[in-house]
Amino acid sequence: MRLMSKKIKIMFLCTGNSCRSQIAEGIAKHLGGNRVEIYSAGLEAHGLNPRAIKVMDEIGVGISKHTSDEIDQKLLNTMDYAITLCGDAEDRCPLTSPSVTKMHWPFDDPAQAVGTEAEIMEQFRLIRDAIAKRIEVFFNELQI
Repeated sequence: MRLMSKKIKIMFLCTGNSCRSQIAEGIAKHLGGNRVEIYSAGLEAHGLNPRAIKVMDEIGVGISKHTSDEIDQKLLNTMDYAITLCGDAEDRCPLTSPSVTKMHWPFDDPAQAVGTEAEIMEQFRLIRDAIAKRIEVFFNELQI
């Protein structure tokens, strides 16, 4: 018989739910497996960034089926953690119930990177890897 333990519910928040929050959702689902319930959302829905999909494919984590969603206030209030990944989301995130622990992990927006395609993709990889490291540390702290 399988013991039923409560999954930790996390929502990653960003401005457009197209890059950083999508990357974080994919990595957290990959690392946390069935021990977590992971969501991402934005203040607006800008659609998935094709470069984010590409850099996630490089590490074997598919996010191409994800949807870019605006924040659902009711769903947000059921989370254990609401983690903002950009200053805009931190400043404009809706109020949450006291049961939701809010955290802020600021990461540069790779979609704002300029240069050659190779240079821009390198920025996406750097942000992807930095987000992955931060999630690994967080999951270790939570003993997930």
